[in-house]
Amino acid sequence: MKIGILSRNQSLYSTSRLIEAAESRGHEVKVIDALRCYMNINSEKPQIHFKGEELVNYDAIIPRIGASVTFYGTAVLRQFEMMGVYPVNESVAITRSRDKLRSMQLLSRKGIGMPITGFASKPDDVKDLLDMVGGAPVVIKLLEGTQGIGVVLAETRKAAESVVEAFMGLKANIMVQEFIKEAGGADIRCFVIGGKVIAAMKRQGAEGEFRSNLHRGGSASLVKLTPEERKTAVAAANIMGLNVAGVDLLRSERGPLVMEVNSSPGLEGIEKATGKDVAGLIIDFIEKNAATKRTKTRGKG
Repeated sequence: MKIGILSRNQSLYSTSRLIEAAESRGHEVKVIDALRCYMNINSEKPQIHFKGEELVNYDAIIPRIGASVTFYGTAVLRQFEMMGVYPVNESVAITRSRDKLRSMQLLSRKGIGMPITGFASKPDDVKDLLDMVGGAPVVIKLLEGTQGIGVVLAETRKAAESVVEAFMGLKANIMVQEFIKEAGGADIRCFVIGGKVIAAMKRQGAEGEFRSNLHRGGSASLVKLTPEERKTAVAAANIMGLNVAGVDLLRSERGPLVMEVNSSPGLEGIEKATGKDVAGLIIDFIEKNAATKRTKTRGKG
């Protein structure tokens, strides 16, 4: 098979592992920087060009699109879809999951457990908004933030009001969520491929740090999931429409709560914590599904 990887840097751990896994199975692989692509959008023969060369005869495309280039990256992916190339994750699903507010609303509509979440646009509403989510302490998140950036824990009501008002003054879009104290600064990353949790790790925040992201000094370890946690992770990925997803859960007194669904989950932490060949499992999934061109939303925007 001829497989393209939409990535800006082929030396990144996740990208290099996918190259290694695909080539070891005899596939031809090309890393494509989405920002270097340009498109001919027409109804007869849609095209993508990359560095002066037309990209043709691809069987599958693996999107590793960074949050900062979501708009253009998903436009390129959508063009591949229109050309009949099988996407590991579809453009619509990626766009859906990258919109934190929309993703939480979709999960809520399907009855998935998650932290109580508030959203408002005017500073006048801050006091009632904080009451809605149970009062301080609260977690305040920038909707555009990634890897723990733009996430603040406000431990008192006064601090929460000040932070929310400051963000609103900067015209930033934010969510306010209840703080799940019993999680103890830890979360669980469930790696879902094709409707199954194939690996899971517990991420523990550094001392004095409530964010568990590995990029922020957190540590990862193997974890055993409960059947409810496994079911919740699979359901969350399915609701987003993602074939490959990293679903982040918090363990709470009322069961597993979905914190976020990631459409481009990193492979380094999960592979090192679990010892599993996650990259190889992604290529296995492509081999089983690309030939049938099984997509859910092709042609629907």
